[in-house]
Amino acid sequence: MLLSQLSAVTSPLTQEQVQKLQGLVAELNPIQQAWVSGYLAATANSAALGGLAIPATTQAAEAATLTILYGSQTGNAKGVASKLKEQAQARGLAVNLVNMADYKPNSLKKEKFLTIVVSTYGEGEPPEDAENLHEFLGSKKAPKLDGVKVAVLGLGDSSYEFFCQTAIDFETRLQNLGATAIVSRADLDVDYDSLAADWINTALDAFEPDLKAQSSNSAQVIPMTTFGSTATTSQYTKQNPFNAELALVQKITGRDSTKDVRHVEISLEDSGITYTAGDSLGVYFLNDEALVDELLVLTGNDAETQVSVGDETLPLRQALIEKLELTQSYPGFVEKYALATNNAELLALAADKAAMREFIEPRQIFDIVRQYPATIAAQTLADCARKLQARLYSIASSQSEVEEEVHLTVGIVEFEAFGSQHLGGCSGYLAHRAEAGSKVKVFIEHNDNFRLPANPDTAVIMVGPGTGIAPFRAFLQERDSQGASGKNWLFFGNPHFTQDFLYQVEIQAYLKSGLLTHCDVAFSRDQAEKVYVQDKLRLQGAQVFAWLEQGAHFYICGDANRMAKDVHQALIEIIQTHGGQSAEEAEQYLKTLRSANRYQKDVY
Repeated sequence: MLLSQLSAVTSPLTQEQVQKLQGLVAELNPIQQAWVSGYLAATANSAALGGLAIPATTQAAEAATLTILYGSQTGNAKGVASKLKEQAQARGLAVNLVNMADYKPNSLKKEKFLTIVVSTYGEGEPPEDAENLHEFLGSKKAPKLDGVKVAVLGLGDSSYEFFCQTAIDFETRLQNLGATAIVSRADLDVDYDSLAADWINTALDAFEPDLKAQSSNSAQVIPMTTFGSTATTSQYTKQNPFNAELALVQKITGRDSTKDVRHVEISLEDSGITYTAGDSLGVYFLNDEALVDELLVLTGNDAETQVSVGDETLPLRQALIEKLELTQSYPGFVEKYALATNNAELLALAADKAAMREFIEPRQIFDIVRQYPATIAAQTLADCARKLQARLYSIASSQSEVEEEVHLTVGIVEFEAFGSQHLGGCSGYLAHRAEAGSKVKVFIEHNDNFRLPANPDTAVIMVGPGTGIAPFRAFLQERDSQGASGKNWLFFGNPHFTQDFLYQVEIQAYLKSGLLTHCDVAFSRDQAEKVYVQDKLRLQGAQVFAWLEQGAHFYICGDANRMAKDVHQALIEIIQTHGGQSAEEAEQYLKTLRSANRYQKDVY
């Protein structure tokens, strides 16, 4: 019998167990499915024989195990945690790698060796998959952890005020419960690769003696496979991106729009790269050559002077164009540049965090050097800047529809400041400097926390104003190619109907074909009173709640600081009003949905 044919009548499983089983099987390749089948059969036989036949894999529980918990918003923390697991296994250590979203908090009281790898986003907030564990550790339900040895690694961006705050929270709460930090916490900035590798070695050196000592008298350890995404592992990564061809950059907002949004198509031909609806594309860009040339003049440098950036040696001008971050400001640059120039004003700013934040917020690095020009050595200038980081964009296409292409929906960052026009690093490059046929380095960032339901019959509600429409365009293409029978409901918003209805023709075609069951739009500036997607949700509250009660999955994509919070609050009110629940019960309702992967966010 196929899993899709299971029902409450034919199956001894509950409906929730059926959904979880369907979700797991959808993620496994044939080899993994065979392994699980054999494992379950062996476990069943063991129970039937009174426990006489025990699969070797179950013996791993008897040995000392290093549990690695990760909370990842964009995939970076997951990547570091996976490297930690690989290196631990290479040392012969038993490892249990778990996404925090899949970890039962009550299991903490069984742990002896624990590593946390977690990112921070927004205003010092935990990533989606870390929220429940983060909250649990701060609650009265958290167990005493005396004797537990822990190590915490944080990933963040020092451009933001609450740098690595989630990692700080986790370590503080674990220590308050009695755990001992076996190595110093590392708070790593966006250019984290080499420092993360160093920390992994240090942490494993600290854990290894105790793990091996406690494992020496245990049964032989055969680690259970950690399952992942169905996406094929590609040779192209963040460290080794694919040099793709830019096929199309097309403006999709009107001439009089206050927004400049581009539809971008990139060829993945001959790359072998695969992606899943819900994933993101990392895009590397080139800094503006005219601004780089100005920077060379302001710092008294020759373009051809050789400098080192990581393991590479190359001309300074090339390094500034291709390798170094010059648009997004961050405290580290100001601190290093202040020391390099011995500038009293900048040194004072570096000593005052609040003043520093206020100073860098409206400025790009170009602006800082314009304001405080100084002659400094080429290598010193290169050392002041951190490595250029790829920008991540939610993928706006399904590969089943576009094959060897990937599509993006890019909002152009553009603003006036200090008497000149400013552009965002990557969006400015794509919209104003790159041309069709140009090469652009890209990689896929898989996001297993933002996925369509495994069962194509399941209904989905999608809330994606502005460029938040991107992954839902991919979802609709995917559901269309699947012939999925599940209902689809889209909430979209932007300022004006005539100027800002992104992908209007496609959406109307999906409505006409029946693929899109409902589409509610909120054009905030087309009437005297502003109307947003959360307002449209409230108006449809009864039906939204009915869909959720019938098993629908709910998705949000877009601005994290305002829109996503407003939509969350609207959901709370809908559940209270139409479900007859208190505010606390409504919050728990959404937590239950999130635990079942039925409430997912892709926010930034």
